[in-house]
Amino acid sequence: MGPEMSGEDRIQDHSNEEESLERASSEGHVESGRQKLRRYDSLDIESAKFSSHRAHGTKQGGGEWSVILQLAFQSIGIVYGDIGTSPLYVYSSTFTKGIKHDDDILGVLSLIFYTITLIPLIKYVFIVLQANDNGDGGTFALYSLICRYTRVGLIPSQQAEDQDVSNFQLELPNNRLRRASRVKSKLEQSRFAKYFLLFATMLGTSMVIGDGVLTPCISVLSAVGGIKQATSAMTEDRIVWISVAILVCLFMVQRFGTDKVGYSFAPIICIWFTFIGSIGVYNFFKFDPAVIRAVNPMYIIEYFKRNGKDGWISLGGVVLAITGTEALFADVGHFTVRSIQISMCAVTYPALLLAYMGQSAFLRKHKDLVSETFFKSVPDPLYWPMFAIAVMAAIIASQAMISGTFSIIQQSLSLGCFPRVKIVHTSNKYEGQVYIPEINYLLMLACIGVTVGFKTTEKIGNAYGIAVVFVMTLTSSFLVLIMIMIWKTHILLVISYVLIIGTVELLYLSSVLYKFYQGGYLPLAFAAVLMTLMYVWNDVYRRKYYYELEHKISPEKLKEISADTNFCRIPGLAIFYSELVQGIPPIFKHYVANVPSLHSVLVFVSIKSLPISKVPTEERFLFRRVEPMELNVFRCVVRYGYTDVRNERESFEGMLVERLMEFVREEFYVLHCNGREQDNDNHRGLENHDDNDHEEDTEKRVDDEAKIRAQEQVDRDLDMVEKAWQTGVVHLIGESEVVARKGAGLGKRVLIDYAYNFLKKNLRQSDKIFDIPHKRMLKVGMTYEL
Repeated sequence: MGPEMSGEDRIQDHSNEEESLERASSEGHVESGRQKLRRYDSLDIESAKFSSHRAHGTKQGGGEWSVILQLAFQSIGIVYGDIGTSPLYVYSSTFTKGIKHDDDILGVLSLIFYTITLIPLIKYVFIVLQANDNGDGGTFALYSLICRYTRVGLIPSQQAEDQDVSNFQLELPNNRLRRASRVKSKLEQSRFAKYFLLFATMLGTSMVIGDGVLTPCISVLSAVGGIKQATSAMTEDRIVWISVAILVCLFMVQRFGTDKVGYSFAPIICIWFTFIGSIGVYNFFKFDPAVIRAVNPMYIIEYFKRNGKDGWISLGGVVLAITGTEALFADVGHFTVRSIQISMCAVTYPALLLAYMGQSAFLRKHKDLVSETFFKSVPDPLYWPMFAIAVMAAIIASQAMISGTFSIIQQSLSLGCFPRVKIVHTSNKYEGQVYIPEINYLLMLACIGVTVGFKTTEKIGNAYGIAVVFVMTLTSSFLVLIMIMIWKTHILLVISYVLIIGTVELLYLSSVLYKFYQGGYLPLAFAAVLMTLMYVWNDVYRRKYYYELEHKISPEKLKEISADTNFCRIPGLAIFYSELVQGIPPIFKHYVANVPSLHSVLVFVSIKSLPISKVPTEERFLFRRVEPMELNVFRCVVRYGYTDVRNERESFEGMLVERLMEFVREEFYVLHCNGREQDNDNHRGLENHDDNDHEEDTEKRVDDEAKIRAQEQVDRDLDMVEKAWQTGVVHLIGESEVVARKGAGLGKRVLIDYAYNFLKKNLRQSDKIFDIPHKRMLKVGMTYEL
């Protein structure tokens, strides 16, 4: 085997390929109908060409208004349950030591007003949602955008052909700025930056999952706790166990999917927003309309002057007014950008401001009731209806983070950063709506544990704030990179974003970290466990890939196998699965050493996840023939986005055979028609115009005979593939066991031999992920010493 290129060299090599292809296109050497076949180290470039289109156009804000309005209605029930129920506990969490001055109420109201306006409305609804990845959101969506524009991925599986996928292309402005190129170059050349970006992505993902645990606990406990106002017989322990029962019911209905749950929940949340907005208006006019003065930010400055350190600490309560905002971005894949913008601006934002203004007006006259602000501010005739709706709204509040958790785990799973779990797509009508059974039950157990262990919303609130602000800060960091490198935003606007939004978020982060020992450690503990799990899986995943890359079968070795007289061919089609994109995996050599026979047609299939949300079906399969041609051996890369359905209703093998036959026909036209016609055109362009017609006729006759022979060869190849498929398909799965090599350090042995293998043995296997029929499946085992 010849010397192997390193991963960085391969990536650079692919970059050169792309540049040469672009130059060829600009010079007119690549025809629009049929491209001339060119050999590259990854796969043949011509097999990636398809008509460009935008499969996710509707997800980015387009589409019929009837669909957008339906999704806007659904999003009220799924996205805003969490932020919508924050009035239940914000004031009680902010004024934990009571209200010392009348104007402190105006100061906190002003803080709430500007925080909701700056973070959920301006930052997320009008800026961050524009950074969606073909309609999908979340921390991994931002990371995937950066990975597509800069080569910061740690696995060298990038191919020049990937950029031909229509959804892969970024719509970049023409005026490329020098600073964007400098930032991009520094990221690509720094190994630390690559690891740091992956680490930050995992941290953000872990924090959102931790948020998904805390949201149900604090929301349900706050709502159920309101019954204490009606009866003194309701003790704290009873409230806790009623909350636990509600949480169990909530997680049990997740299997029905976001679509059905959304239509069930949306009317309730609409009623909730109507109630809190109306009661807010009632209290505003009844108690103190003067609280409208809180729009003056001077009240914030005076609040901090009066309270000093206590005012800074109270920010940990104020930040609870924007809980669930990250779910707004993570859940955009369940809906559309436009639908979320409509529901936020028309319903959520005005209802929340009215609710907080009404509570502030009430507190101006009843400062001693701050610990039970919400239910005490409800007029007596509306208490029981409001209590019932509050409990239902609190149940629904949990849905936003649960749905968001499912979405980001699906993304991280597809990008090799999470162990294999089952992804259930719950809606045929709307894309991106998923349910993960294993994660659902783990979240349920964690929620029960936190509710029983903490018992009060004050302690959970301390933990909740850290998870919320950490994710927001990471999102802002990624967004600044996207603004500089991809959007080419004016530097003054970038600086303004950092100074305004960044300063606000860092101020809140410093405040919530102060409560680390009062429960704030909980989300960080969750994040530590999840990041350890994700790091173990991703690290060994990368080590396996590099091992296969270094030990792949060379073309010379494959020719030796085919020339072996003891080797026999048996009828049928064999599909050999592996993760290696750049060649034939070493496990195949292990297979032929023990089974000296090959099927009449053999296809090496590599399942590859691209850093995009969806790959159109017609652009999914990428083929190349393995020399010598008489072997009938092909390589195929099957490309998926991180939200694509892999267990498709269409037969995978049927789609693969259909695309393979298309490739064989394409290969004929490219090699024997276009290529030869172009060569003849070039040759005739150099000849003298006075050449006799006899030579031209002879050339034409030779060309026609060559085409006939080539067409006969194509017909034989197509017939071979058709017969092999009809004879039967065998699915060969490479199941590699990994162990630490002899002499490896203790850390590597623990990582590979114990942590990774424990996860692998207790999680789903490849055949379950790809829904391969067991009767036609053969596993080939091999041990890799990493």
